[in-house]
Amino acid sequence: MSKENKINSESFSSVVSKISEMIEEISTKSIIEYDELPQYDLFLSQVKDYLNDKFEQDNFTNNILQNYIKSEVISKPEDGKKRGYTKLHLVQLVLLGYMRPVLTTDEIKEVFRLAFNGINNRADDILSWEDTYKLFCHLQKESFYLGFLDSNSQDKEAVFKYLEDYDFNDQEKERIIVFLMVMSLVAQASNIKKLVSMIVKEYGDKY
Repeated sequence: MSKENKINSESFSSVVSKISEMIEEISTKSIIEYDELPQYDLFLSQVKDYLNDKFEQDNFTNNILQNYIKSEVISKPEDGKKRGYTKLHLVQLVLLGYMRPVLTTDEIKEVFRLAFNGINNRADDILSWEDTYKLFCHLQKESFYLGFLDSNSQDKEAVFKYLEDYDFNDQEKERIIVFLMVMSLVAQASNIKKLVSMIVKEYGDKY
């Protein structure tokens, strides 16, 4: 190897190493595990503050959240409660937070409908919100490897195991597979967007 090629190789390795550290940081720190979500009910203003803390590049406002409720993208707050926003609402909103940079409001609504039918009717849910959220966290951890589309991937095994836990008919199974593929791609897009922002900030500020 020539001296110039050696220098080029070292420079390339240095950048790749730095980006690998960024990937590790995103895959381990940006995921909001189910057990980390608040266990107590919240006011709308507290929900807004929580989301803006977790999604720093977004700007959630009370009006935005209320519009999601009016449009039936997320569930209505519980009637008769001052703190009407439960852990279920946070699950929906965190998933929405990951989808928001990638999908339109109508598209997010359609994605949720695949797995949960009417957003305000728990009786017609095909999936459990809790189980779905936990699987999404798993998909997000592995998302840089595009594993869901790999026939030998661990993600596919995780999805198959997930499907075995429910008694789906053929139509429901197809809907759920589509839903999970969309959520896997959302996880990839979300992480790639974060990675690109980190790279630009790191090297843009440097030079």
